[in-house]
Amino acid sequence: MSTALSSTGMHRAVSLPSGADVVIRAQGVNYAYGSGETRTQVLFDNNLEISRGEVVIMTGPSGSGKSTLLTLIGALRRTQDGSLDVLGHDLTHADGSGQVELRKHIGFIFQQHNLFSSLTAIENVRMATALMPGSVKEMNARAIEMLTKLGLGDRIHHLPAELSGGQKQRVAIARALVNRPLMVLADEPTASLDAESSQTVLDLLRDLADGQDKTTVLLVTHDQRVIDKADRIVNMVGGRIVTNSLTRVAVRICRALAATESLNGLSEATLSRIANYMTVETCEPGDTIVTEGEEGDRFYIVGTGVADSYRDGNYDEEKCYGEAFGMISSYFKRTVPTTVVARTEMELYVLSKDDFLHALAEDQSFETRIRGLLAGSNTAAATAPTID
Repeated sequence: MSTALSSTGMHRAVSLPSGADVVIRAQGVNYAYGSGETRTQVLFDNNLEISRGEVVIMTGPSGSGKSTLLTLIGALRRTQDGSLDVLGHDLTHADGSGQVELRKHIGFIFQQHNLFSSLTAIENVRMATALMPGSVKEMNARAIEMLTKLGLGDRIHHLPAELSGGQKQRVAIARALVNRPLMVLADEPTASLDAESSQTVLDLLRDLADGQDKTTVLLVTHDQRVIDKADRIVNMVGGRIVTNSLTRVAVRICRALAATESLNGLSEATLSRIANYMTVETCEPGDTIVTEGEEGDRFYIVGTGVADSYRDGNYDEEKCYGEAFGMISSYFKRTVPTTVVARTEMELYVLSKDDFLHALAEDQSFETRIRGLLAGSNTAAATAPTID
C-alpha cells in the first residue's frame, strides 16, 4: 500500500502555487487623489495575485478602495506607485496605447449601464464586437447568443426606454461578455437584478471561468448570493487588503463538517472557523492514509470518495462523506486506533495538530465540544479519541 497524498489546499492568506497562471499581480500598489494639500491617499501597499480562471470577490465598506483598485487593474487609471501586471501587460510603465490594448481583452460591468438610448439592445451589444471584429453575420450571432443566455432573447430589438432597470443591466453585461474576454471586472453587477436574473448572471460568469477560455472574474460586490460562485474573497478596509481567503473550498469543508456526527449542533460560525484552519488533500485507491498504532498528528474528514477502515487487522467499517478519522496523539494521549485505506479517489479535509490547537484557542464552542468528548460527557464520548 502506498502513502502518497497530495496537498491542494491553502488557508488564511492565499499564495498561489508555483506554476499557477497568474494574470493579475499587484505589488506594493499605492494610489492618491489630488496633489499638495488636497492630496488624499486611498490605497496603501496592496499586494495581490489572481490566477487564470478564478472568480474573486472584493468586499469592504464604502471608501475602502475597492473600486479604485479595480479601475487600476482595468487600466482605467494610471498606476502611480508600486508594480501592477495584468494579462502580461506591465501597467507600471504602460502608456496610453498600452492601456487601450489591454482594455480590449477586458469586459467591464458597472452599476451604471451606460447604454446608448437611441440603439436597440442588440445594437448596444454589437458596439462592443467592433473591438474583436468579424463578419456582420458572426457579430450578430455573438450578440444574439449572449443576450439569449441572459434571458433577453425576446428583447433584442427593444430600445433602453422599453426595458426595465434589470433588463438594461443585463444588456450591459451582455455587452461586456460578448467578446469572450480574458478578464471580467465588475462593480456591483447584480445590484439592480432580481434573484433569478442574478443567478443567471452568476452562473454565466462561473461557466466562463470554468470553461475553455478560463476567464478571470473580479467582482466588487456586497451581494451575498455571489459567495457560492467565488473561489476567493478579498476584503479591503481603509485602502488595504486585510484578508484574502478561499471560499468555494471553505464551503465544501463546512458542509462536510456539518455532516460529521461528533460536530453535530455546532454553529455555522464555529464550523467556518474550523474550516479556515483545514487544508485539502487528495489520495488514490490503495493509499494508506493512517496506520493503526502510530502516533497521529492530523484529523481527516471525508469530502469525496470512500475508504476502508481496519482494526487489529480485520475489516472494521466504511468511511464516506462527512465521516472523520485520525488522531492528534499528543492531545488525546492515544495512538491511531485504525488503519484507513482509500478504496476510491478521495478528497480529504485535514486538520493538522498545530491548526487543531489554534482552532481550539479561537473558538470556545469547539473547545467545549472537544473537552466534552474527552470527559465522556455526551453520546459522542465513545468515539472522541478519533472523532470517528
